[in-house]
Amino acid sequence: MTSTDNAGTGSGTAPKAPAKDPWDLPDVSGLVVGVLGGTGDQGRGLAYRLARAGQKVIIGSRVAERAERAAAELGLGIEGADNAECARRSDVVIVAVPWDGHAKTLEALQKELAGKLVVDCVNPLGFDKKGAYALKPEEGSAAEQAAALLPDSRVTAAFHHLSAVLLQDESIEEIDTDVMVLGESRADTDIVQALAGRIPGMRGVFAGRLRGAHQVESLVANLISVNRRYKAHAGLRVTDV
Repeated sequence: MTSTDNAGTGSGTAPKAPAKDPWDLPDVSGLVVGVLGGTGDQGRGLAYRLARAGQKVIIGSRVAERAERAAAELGLGIEGADNAECARRSDVVIVAVPWDGHAKTLEALQKELAGKLVVDCVNPLGFDKKGAYALKPEEGSAAEQAAALLPDSRVTAAFHHLSAVLLQDESIEEIDTDVMVLGESRADTDIVQALAGRIPGMRGVFAGRLRGAHQVESLVANLISVNRRYKAHAGLRVTDV
């Protein structure tokens, strides 16, 4: 029998498994999503959109009463709690706090966030008379800072380029944008992509590992300039995928 007769028939080499379809994403409808900083514009908007899509959402704030008021205003079954309770009760936790409180907030929640999938959407930015500009944290990015502060959590980065105005506008049915998702584990980035895809008009697109988060966070400064010039609420679309 020739060597070609042996090919694929027990020659000792196992057949290669077919490549996983990048759009074969998990069902995330049963996950509880917590939003730290959920009383701010970005966090409030994300909480509203995810809850409107049918996700169970808990808003977190430093003060439970403030979170409870915001949750009551939004409705849709959203609950409010202090940040620690929000983290404890959630399967996935979105970090949408101001950059100047980012490190302090996460340091205080290391225990509650252990074992959780954390989605950092914080953009380190500065502002001067020329407009917005990107800051570069010592760790490289806000997401990498989160990963350093939360060694027992699974940190990803996403939801950076969304307009808080559009997110909170109840008259808008769909938001036409892609969400760039970064992380170290495909299973984790697939979950975040699937969450983004639950919001009508959105699509989650894998965009690399956390070491690339600085570029993604920094691009918000450019979008702010676009919005100011064109009086718009610009987002992003990735072509050919």
